[in-house]
Amino acid sequence: MRIDKFLNSVNITKRRSVAQDMIANKVVLINGVVVKASKNVEIGSIVTLNYLETSKSYKVLKIPTAKSTPKSLQDEYIEEVK
Repeated sequence: MRIDKFLNSVNITKRRSVAQDMIANKVVLINGVVVKASKNVEIGSIVTLNYLETSKSYKVLKIPTAKSTPKSLQDEYIEEVK
C-alpha cells in the first residue's frame, strides 16, 4: 500500500491530501529515508513523521485492506515506537 494511503487509512492523518502535503515537504520517512507518495509500506517498516518541534515513529504491524479503518482498531495496524 502506498504511504499516503497508509497514513490516511490507519488514521495518522485525517485526509490523504494532508499526507501527500507532508510527503511533499519531506517530513515523512520510512526506515530513516525520506520517501515519495508512491513508496510502498511493508510490515515491519518504521514510519517517522517529523513535526515542527517533535517527531513520532510508528512500526507497521499489518497492512489494511480497507480504505479506512476504525480508530478503535488502529493498534492492530501500527505501534508507536519511542
